[in-house]
Amino acid sequence: MVKNTQHKKLFAGRDKSWIQFNRRVLEEASDATNPILERVKFLAITGSNLDEYVEIRLAGLLQRTEDGHTEPGYDGLPPQESLDALTAEMHDFMDAQYRCWNEELLPELRQKGIRLLAWDELSDEQKELAHAYYLREIDPLLTPITIDPAHPFPRVLNRALCLAILLRAKRRSSGPVVLGVLTVPRALPRFVKLAGSNAASGCCDYILLQDLVAQNLSGMYRGYEVLAKAAFRVTRNSNLYFEEEEARSLLESIRSELHNRRKGDAVRLEIVSDADSEIVDRLRVNFELHESQIYLADGPVNLARLMFFYGDIPRPELKFPAFVPKQFNLSRSVADIFEELRHRDVLLHHPYDSYDPVVNFISQGAIDPRVVTMKQTLYRTSTDSPMFEALTEAAASKEATVVVELMARFDEASNIRWARSMEDAGVQVFYGVVGLKTHCKLAMLVRRDEDGVTRRYCHLGTGNYNPVTARFYTDLSLLTSDPAITEQVHMVFNYLTAHAEIDDYKPLLVAPLTMAENFLQLIRREAEHAAAGRTARIVAKMNALLEPSMIEALYAASQAGVEIDLIVRGVCTLRPGVKGLSERIRVRSIIGRFLEHSRIFHFANGGHEEIYLGSADWMPRNLFERCEVVFPVRDKAAKARIHDEILPAYLADTAKARLMQEDGGYIRASSAKGDAGRKTPGFSSQQFMMRLAEGKADLTEIPKPAAKADVKVDGDVSKNAATAEKLTAEKPAAPVKGSAKASS
Repeated sequence: MVKNTQHKKLFAGRDKSWIQFNRRVLEEASDATNPILERVKFLAITGSNLDEYVEIRLAGLLQRTEDGHTEPGYDGLPPQESLDALTAEMHDFMDAQYRCWNEELLPELRQKGIRLLAWDELSDEQKELAHAYYLREIDPLLTPITIDPAHPFPRVLNRALCLAILLRAKRRSSGPVVLGVLTVPRALPRFVKLAGSNAASGCCDYILLQDLVAQNLSGMYRGYEVLAKAAFRVTRNSNLYFEEEEARSLLESIRSELHNRRKGDAVRLEIVSDADSEIVDRLRVNFELHESQIYLADGPVNLARLMFFYGDIPRPELKFPAFVPKQFNLSRSVADIFEELRHRDVLLHHPYDSYDPVVNFISQGAIDPRVVTMKQTLYRTSTDSPMFEALTEAAASKEATVVVELMARFDEASNIRWARSMEDAGVQVFYGVVGLKTHCKLAMLVRRDEDGVTRRYCHLGTGNYNPVTARFYTDLSLLTSDPAITEQVHMVFNYLTAHAEIDDYKPLLVAPLTMAENFLQLIRREAEHAAAGRTARIVAKMNALLEPSMIEALYAASQAGVEIDLIVRGVCTLRPGVKGLSERIRVRSIIGRFLEHSRIFHFANGGHEEIYLGSADWMPRNLFERCEVVFPVRDKAAKARIHDEILPAYLADTAKARLMQEDGGYIRASSAKGDAGRKTPGFSSQQFMMRLAEGKADLTEIPKPAAKADVKVDGDVSKNAATAEKLTAEKPAAPVKGSAKASS
């Protein structure tokens, strides 16, 4: 592994990279070519992203600094310096969020007849009806509290909307100023639609819930004079802490920790920017926060709640045009999906291809009398999941087994409910391997076919078994009966339910057992091909790239002559284009209408290409701390679709792609060298694949790649081979205890 002193040169900062990712999402909110409600949605996503980041990553950094850790991170900086830099970036980013809201989105919404009004802007009729709504729907749910010796400061829940009020008793005009605190229930909408809104025309007036409550404080605090008021919310440390090995019941332990999460230490205070300084100071002292942990909000204190507008305003012209995914049809003369899979594999690219075949595969297996066993992993799913219904129905007539990941972050409570309900229905429920999250996406049906042969049929995917998110996450599904794959899927389930390990799961790559070393071998093999003058190229698409051993292997492959294209949606600590290190590596990020979630790994392999799909990013947590599966695409037609359609489209994107620079920053692909002055919107991979699914496009529309700059490699093939062998000989080191969790 590279020494820490060299990290700053070899690795970009993780936290800076994450902020860069959220800035790319914010760019979509500012992009006037996107419909206005989609822009509001993008801004809401940046707020949601930031909330999760503060609860987990920022909280983790605070813990490390408070515990006295000094080990440098990816960028070579100790935790305190990383924390200081991150805090400054977050304040700057929050300012950018509210500039976007106040200066760009609010004015355009007004132009479209959608107004967010202050109390003073309301008509008399609107004020009267708003007050009536408050008395009817809001006031009965509120519990005003005044802080005094008999009433200590309430335990404010994580990210709950609250109001702080400075109060003075009317009978004692010279008496002390006391603090009141009011928590607004989560069940209430954060935006209240006002009378006078014209639903037929789509014109709507709203008022912030926090403003409506603030106007009615005197009715709750009778006998007090309201001196000042301010809306705020507190973000708490939401990491879960428990020892699985010592837990008598994993389910009960997680349920207990979920309760504790609501009460974790405060790590951020958001408060309206015009808050009285005395209110700010009293809250800061109460929550034991440094001044740098106070963030001023020039508008709604929870931008994630702006998603409300997207669902509440019925104006399709202000959103992306509706898209209907392509439906899957069985081949002629084929009776069912099982007969289809005995002839060929089925590759689906969601959301361009409907998710129905995956649901139908599981549902049909549940009712098919020839299916004798069903096994499935569940990481996240929807509240009305057809997967849940199928598994519970199957349990009545056959063996049904599910491996539930209870620790799917922020879905723990939902998964606990699913697990208990399925157990009650007779499903065998397992919680995976102690100490490891189960993140792989697998389903297996064992069927006694019409010819008397018992076969395994499997679904393997890159995304969760969630029909809802499948409509706006890009993922890939493989349905197959290939014995080489399905037999190993069976062995993976044995590992998950009985911790029964085998030495080799090929052709599958299985974490934490074989995946890291298998990937490194594949990268080294490309370096050897390049050194020997054979075709060598790597194209890898993932959500994040953080694992140092993978990055070092890619650097070595680049130096050996391998052309490498990385499509990394989010955090990437590899530095592309560094002279003498990564000149042949290009990194792009695509942020668009759909959330890029698929993981694809292509290796040219001297002309005998191999393509893998799976659930794992190249991160320490995926490679060493989770049960993950990456699987090969062996069917010729499926492989050709990825090679000729999917990857070329992503690499040709000039509309929504950003190119990572040597310093860790990003520029739009349309502004890269050779594209300056572009007058057309550019090529959008997502738009192209939607049109392709609708039958309105063909592969000839994918722009041909520009010629790559000539990067000199030593002409001595034997010397290149020796260099490649030297550079790639290092085995993947297990992450330092605790470091992988801190980086996940």
